[in-house]
Amino acid sequence: MKKVSRSLVPAIAAVVFSISPAVMMPHTAVTFAQSAQDAQIKADILNNALNKSKFKNIQVSVQNGIVVLSGTVDVYDTKLDADRRVHRVKNVKGVENDIEVAGPEVPDQQLQDKLIKAIMYDRVGYPGDSMIIRDVTPFNAISVSVHNGVVTLGGHAYGPVDADSAVAVAANTPGVKDVINDIQVDPVSPMDDRIRIAVFRAIYGFPSLNKYAIDPAKPIRISVQNGHVTLYGVVDNQGDKEAAGIRANSVPGVFSVTNDLQVAGQPEKK
Repeated sequence: MKKVSRSLVPAIAAVVFSISPAVMMPHTAVTFAQSAQDAQIKADILNNALNKSKFKNIQVSVQNGIVVLSGTVDVYDTKLDADRRVHRVKNVKGVENDIEVAGPEVPDQQLQDKLIKAIMYDRVGYPGDSMIIRDVTPFNAISVSVHNGVVTLGGHAYGPVDADSAVAVAANTPGVKDVINDIQVDPVSPMDDRIRIAVFRAIYGFPSLNKYAIDPAKPIRISVQNGHVTLYGVVDNQGDKEAAGIRANSVPGVFSVTNDLQVAGQPEKK
């Protein structure tokens, strides 16, 4: 092996030390630029995106364009709103939402009962997506369950607006810590709309069943998916349940009827 001449060692060292600062400069400049950008992102968030009283207890940190939100809010919808607003801020690459909902502690059953009632009446009097659906209420069959303040919404909605509205009701209710949206949106088509109206008239126009039209949050809900009908809700007795199923089956164009109506006082079938 050839040995390096001792006379060359100082020269090599001089070259190494002369180029090292030049090599390091771009990295230093990039780090400084990113730090300045992070500071600007944080300022834009605090001074613009989250410059409202409802966001006053939210803390913000930024590193390499990633924003971490922490602190507390009163309702779950405020947590979602903060997330949406921050995502729109220039140069934000991602958002880690660690905000806690610190609203009142409401017992699960009490919260569930409140949400069921609120969602039942939420869309009363609102028209559907077609000219023949004047009130979407009987065509929404949205279920609600609550566990440790976390709300799960399921069942069927007449359209995406109705599903989003149910989520908004839950998200703005004090005591709700999180919302899981498992609502299925029924397909909207002229054929299904005609079936919805015909089944509605067949059921609610029947003498023993028209009593269920007294309350606008009607207990008999009608879900239609490509000609297949499912009945949801609660009726007073087994006779009313059977009558509703028979009436729905009598409608021309209906391919099948699933009768999931529950009889008051009887355990719900799983």
